[in-house]
Amino acid sequence: MSAFWTTGLPLQGRVADAASAPERVITAEATLTATARDDLRVEPLVSEGDTVAQGAPLLRLRRAHGLVITAPMPGRIAHLDLGPGQRLERIELFHEPDAGRHRHEPPGDETDAAALRALLQTSGLWRSLRSRPFGHVPAPDERPAAIFVMALDTRPGAPSPATALAGDEAAFARGLRALGALASEAVFLCQEQGADLLPASEAVQGLRILESKAVHPWGLAGLQIHRNFPAAPGRPVWDVAAEDVTALGELLGTGYLRDTRLVSVTGSAMRTPVLVRCQPWADLRGLAQGHVRPGPHVILSGSALDGRKARWLRPGDRQAAVLTPEDHAPVDHWFLRALRGASRPLPLIPSAALDRALGGEIPAVPLLRALSAGDAEGLIRLGALSLLAEDLALADYVTRAEPRLSRMLDSLLERIEAEGIA
Repeated sequence: MSAFWTTGLPLQGRVADAASAPERVITAEATLTATARDDLRVEPLVSEGDTVAQGAPLLRLRRAHGLVITAPMPGRIAHLDLGPGQRLERIELFHEPDAGRHRHEPPGDETDAAALRALLQTSGLWRSLRSRPFGHVPAPDERPAAIFVMALDTRPGAPSPATALAGDEAAFARGLRALGALASEAVFLCQEQGADLLPASEAVQGLRILESKAVHPWGLAGLQIHRNFPAAPGRPVWDVAAEDVTALGELLGTGYLRDTRLVSVTGSAMRTPVLVRCQPWADLRGLAQGHVRPGPHVILSGSALDGRKARWLRPGDRQAAVLTPEDHAPVDHWFLRALRGASRPLPLIPSAALDRALGGEIPAVPLLRALSAGDAEGLIRLGALSLLAEDLALADYVTRAEPRLSRMLDSLLERIEAEGIA
């Protein structure tokens, strides 16, 4: 069980992985939605009404022509909505089990970086990688200095990565070896203390293993990167979920994409938390069906800390939180009520809780000053280019800051990138 050091969240800790084997659930519909901010300009490779195999190419990105989005399940294209400039708004599939699976051609040499890149990009797995600074999907020709493989997730309600990898150790090791061909300096495996994810027979040469207590926020990639190999412009660092590395190993071995991922569905509106194996873009209402208490509820894709209201499982998310409206509403802290009653501004109060929300790695007061003042240079000096908005979600919860620290970081990172300050 993972630990969570503060109180008051609708859900704390990790789903009890030993309770039962995950249930396989393929929802009748799967949908990828994109916002204007995502700016996902695409070239359609299918049309409405087409039947596609699981893993078959659906869309090609126009700004990164080699990158492809593939089908999460065998199905029929129900809706394909594009906005101005060929921006994707929605692509929806209905499940058609008889449509089969699409096979990709693995490279003969798994240490050939160019062939490996091509396979990742044409299979859609490239979009499971995230590059820091700034948190984008890596450019097709980007070479990372280091890659962090996250086999540790301490968000409240997160499924255990060890459970996701159980029985697939050989594929996981194969994927790790392949990643070594992409990184110029190192591949790091972040795992819980005492975890035994790679048996001796599957040892990966050159792999650096980082062990942490399963205490939030140490299961976040941003803090692990900041502590062990800070990202910087011209020195990108990637992070990827351990189960996606297993998917890469399976793809190299069989030519087929893994068709499910381990997802936890938890929250105060659930009768009991559940673990399921479902397809990407799954219908969250379908995953929660039969397990929700009577009455109104709110579904988040992601954790209770950093999730967003959604109908569909977002790419990269491995949990959903089903909350009562009361638990989803912002908590009105007594100190903030007092300040509003006095018609005073809402200050941020430095505290031990805030330091711990940042893992004790980044000085809290200088970071708050840099964010509130829009001090890009100060943020860079603090080494915060390794962070993303999700890494400040716990600090938002602790401080109830207005505006949210995560939003201020997001805006400041956008400015640093746009103006080339770093």
